[in-house]
Amino acid sequence: MARTTTGAGTRERLLRAAEELFAAHGVDGAQTRDIVRLAGQSNPSAVQYHFGSRAGLLDAVMAGRLARTETVLTPRLAAVEARAGAAGPGLSALVGALVTAEASLLRDDRGRRCLRVSAQLTRESGVRTRTPHPTLDGTATWRLIGLAESALAAAGLPEALRLERIELALTLIGAALADRARQYLDGVRPLTYEEAFLADLVGTTAAFLLAPAPVPYP
Repeated sequence: MARTTTGAGTRERLLRAAEELFAAHGVDGAQTRDIVRLAGQSNPSAVQYHFGSRAGLLDAVMAGRLARTETVLTPRLAAVEARAGAAGPGLSALVGALVTAEASLLRDDRGRRCLRVSAQLTRESGVRTRTPHPTLDGTATWRLIGLAESALAAAGLPEALRLERIELALTLIGAALADRARQYLDGVRPLTYEEAFLADLVGTTAAFLLAPAPVPYP
């Protein structure tokens, strides 16, 4: 990528450098000075100038990641809803739409790095409290989460259990895709081809979500 001195160009270079180093060395392990250096900047305050703080830079990385998956998820979710009957979309179709959108980041190294970065974060989506994280508010992802809960309610799962399972399912999907991304970035040949991997991820996630509630359930 050609070096540029424009504000927008510098910001983009810092984002790309942060994605690379956060993925390679960890969100906590990557050094801000190394991000600035990799971005070709001589001003040590470049991150603060463009993003306010290191945390602001990480937020910007994740906002870009979400925007790219939303581009894929929004039309897919609309199609799933259009095909659904009066009872609403089935859980497998919802999980399939989410996994397909998230897996779109596997197509290039930038997306793979972003999958590696997001899997390190412990921020909750807000499912447990029904209060979306600010980055999810009004998104197709948050709408899908609501539809998934409705499907679990129709299956008879208690409220606390279905909210907890959805949060855990999001973690499972993120971790599985991040591990696949790591293999691609490291040049490791996966055990299964990608179509089988994604189909299995959808199937196992849906089965986890729909498992019967333990008896007795408190």
